[in-house]
Amino acid sequence: MGDAGTAMNATRDRYFIHAVAHAVDVLRAFGTPKEVLRLRDIVARAGHSKNITFRLLYTLERTGLIEKVGANEYRSTLHHHKLRKFKIGYAAQGSDYLFSHQVTSGLKREADRLENVELLTLDNRYSAKVALKNADLFVKERCDLVIEFQTDENVAPIISAKYREAKIPMIAVEIPHPGAVYFGANNYEAGLLGGRALGRWARQNWEGRVDSIVLMELPRAGAVPRARLTGILVGIREVLPHLETCPVVHLDGDGCFEPSWKAMRTHLKKTMAERCLVSGINDASALGALRAFEECGRVDGCVVAGQNAAPEGRDELRRPSRFIASVAYFPEKYGPGLLKLAQDILTFKSTPPAVFVAHQLLTPKNVDQFYPNEVIS
Repeated sequence: MGDAGTAMNATRDRYFIHAVAHAVDVLRAFGTPKEVLRLRDIVARAGHSKNITFRLLYTLERTGLIEKVGANEYRSTLHHHKLRKFKIGYAAQGSDYLFSHQVTSGLKREADRLENVELLTLDNRYSAKVALKNADLFVKERCDLVIEFQTDENVAPIISAKYREAKIPMIAVEIPHPGAVYFGANNYEAGLLGGRALGRWARQNWEGRVDSIVLMELPRAGAVPRARLTGILVGIREVLPHLETCPVVHLDGDGCFEPSWKAMRTHLKKTMAERCLVSGINDASALGALRAFEECGRVDGCVVAGQNAAPEGRDELRRPSRFIASVAYFPEKYGPGLLKLAQDILTFKSTPPAVFVAHQLLTPKNVDQFYPNEVIS
């Protein structure tokens, strides 16, 4: 949060009754009139333990604010009372990018479920210039809070300053912004998962013999996302320690398929490396690099792992391919977490400086367990 938000937290914490706030969390779990929820649903939405949630429900039932309609099913009696509605701005990274599209869709679904959230959505279009204009629009609209998903580290301080001056707290998705609460990947840990997968594959299939490691970068996103690439490299060397001296090539693919394909195509004209481990900042960059190997007839000399487990990455995992793994971030599930964090900030609850999402290594063997019934495009 900005300086103003931090000051208000410090002022109000002395009067803040956490038990009451927890009860409000339970009441807010009921998003629509007459909605009946099971205990486990309320636990998931309210974010408290099963034991605490049950005790809160019991108390709220005894006081008439909750009614029990089944063995483990509950309904709120409070929907005739109007909650304060928060206007929350969301600046999407870019509607043309599947990861961003999934975050946006999940946010909209969750906002539709909640009665006290009005979500105003704008598209940053992967452009720093557009992101700055969108920030001005959110300030003009007097949003209560803004969720910012924009890629360029260079304009992050400018955007943060606009919101700080307007006394609007901010959540930064995936790319840190000064003064904002971070929500997104644990980049280093996600990188480790992908790097270890590459190392294991090379050990099993190439007896650990590797001539080059190639990392597809997104320099303008800054140091924190770059930690993902550091994790990849550390993960590879953790499995294959002798690769400490293996040449490492860094290519700027801008996190996109076509620039990554072009960068790798140019690189392949210069190198005679026969066995390459390849990974990137996301699936789009990794798949762009893979296509370059395929087009020049050298695909047997590479093995590729991605990050994000985006739809195009999951599709590739289902095909015969040298794309052997991708680390899932589950962006389609960001919505509930982001809006819960937003409401915690707006109701002056204690919030951590960073909220990390869970990660899972997806492979051809388990991709359908996590994403069943998908059709290959």
